[in-house]
This record gives sequence, structure tokens and C-alpha cells, in this order.
Amino acid sequence: MNEFLGGWGVDALVEKLRTLRLQSLENRHRREHPPKLPSKKILGEIVDNLGAVLFPNRLGLPDLNDEGIDYFVGHTLDTLLKQLNRQIALELKFVAEQQGLSADVWQQSQGITRAFAERLPAIRGLIDSDIQAAYEGDPAAGSPDEVLICYPGITAVIHHRVAHALYRLGAPLVARVIAEIAHSATGIDIHPGAQIDESFFIDHGTGVVIGETAIIGKRVRLYQAVTLGAKRFAKDENGMLVKGNIRHPIVEDEVVIYAGATILGRITIGKGSTIGGNVWLTHSVPPGSHVSQAQVRSELFDGGAGI
Repeated sequence: MNEFLGGWGVDALVEKLRTLRLQSLENRHRREHPPKLPSKKILGEIVDNLGAVLFPNRLGLPDLNDEGIDYFVGHTLDTLLKQLNRQIALELKFVAEQQGLSADVWQQSQGITRAFAERLPAIRGLIDSDIQAAYEGDPAAGSPDEVLICYPGITAVIHHRVAHALYRLGAPLVARVIAEIAHSATGIDIHPGAQIDESFFIDHGTGVVIGETAIIGKRVRLYQAVTLGAKRFAKDENGMLVKGNIRHPIVEDEVVIYAGATILGRITIGKGSTIGGNVWLTHSVPPGSHVSQAQVRSELFDGGAGI
């Protein structure tokens, strides 16, 4: 079947799209050829390989034996850290260009990557505590190994442990991409800025949202569709949203929050409390509280409620 070449008006479309692209760059005060951003695909591969490094017997190559594990871990780690260094450098170059600065991004990226590598044993220890908490907290879990390879909550937490370390070290965009990879795969949305202590368990998990400035203590358990969000979004004198202000809950040690609960604002859920399903909570509760249903009340949300 013969096609009429050029019948789609491709040349004209290319010209219009180029015009729009250049206008967009100009509006954002960007150069015609801005630096490239970190790659979601490459970062996804890096996190997968990190899982294999941290848990080579379960997430590594299927034919690994005792003699070959250390070689596999070393070779894989060396490769992925080089890749990670390049992705961090892309972020730093992008940020420097946005701010009109010149910086030695390679030296800075190498410092971040090296510091991240030094944290890997501690990250492995935290993930071990999360896996054990899931195994002990779910009667359906047959073994810690099953938790590691099957549970979406553990997948999300592994990504978060990695992303949070990079976020704190100065690579927030790389961290955010890693967090969104887990979000897409599991339906669990944890901002990399959230501070989460050991033995954290998300059961089922779909629809869980944990905001940037949330702080979660030890041995906390969440169920599906729990939101730890912001009650309102502050704006500056120009009506623009204020970035980075503290706005999410503090959840102390040994708290259980059941499915569908929505907890908003910089409030504190005291140690050992239990928050029931579908509760709407915007005020702090003392340690040992049991909140079984939300109070019905009308509240004013300046600028709209949010997460």
C-alpha cells in the first residue's frame, strides 16, 4: 500500500513544536540547550542493582554461590556507584545552571556518592529491621524472605531508605525520582524528605501518602490508604506557595494507624497510640490514645486542604 509521503504535515508540526519549545525555555530564563536531567530509567536500574548488592542471595543472580557472592557484590557496587555519580552530577549541573552559578559538579558529586556508599551498611540494617517488623506484624507472612521478595511495602521502604540518604546528602532531585519509581510500582507515595526510624511496616500499602516533613518513630505500622499530610499550604505575599515549611505530622514510637486514616498538619501522635480506620485527625493526641472515629466538625482550609 502506497502512502502519500509528507501527507501528515510533519515539517510544519516540527516547526511549531520548536517554536513552542524555545518560547518555554525563554519564559523560564533557560538557555536553548539546558543540561540534561537525571534518567528515571537509569536510576531504576541503579536501585534494582542496589537491592541485589544488599541482598545478593535473594535479589542477586540466581546461580550465585558462596565463593562468588563477594565478587558479584563488589563488581555490581563499583558499576552502580559510577552510574549514580553521573546521575548526581547531572542534577548538580542542572541546579547550578538554574541559579546562574559555576560549580565543580564532579568533585561535589563524587563526595555525595562516596558518602552514600559509606551509609550502605546502615541502610541494610534499617531494611533488615523493616523486614522483621513486617514478618512479625503480619500473620500471613510465611518468612522474612517472603516479605522481602513479595511485599510492596518493603519495596517502597527500600526505595525510601536509599532516597532519603541521597536527599540528606544533597541530591534531592535524584532522590525524588527514586521515590517516584517506587510510587509508580507500588502505589505508595513517600517523599524522600520524610524521616522514618527503624522497624517500619506498611501493610498492603496501596494509597499510602507520607509527606516531606513527616517524622515517624520506631516500630510504627501503617495500613493501606493512610495519609500523613498537610492541613493547609502557606502562601507568601505574592500568593505563591511557601516551599519547605514544616507541615506534616510527627508519629511517635509504636503507633498503629489503620486503613483510610487521614492525619493532617504538624501534630503529634503520641507513643503507643492506635488510630482507627477512616479517622480524620487534625489535632495532637497524647501517648497511649485510642482514636476510633473522627469527630464531625467544620474547619476552614486556607488555600484548600492538601497532602
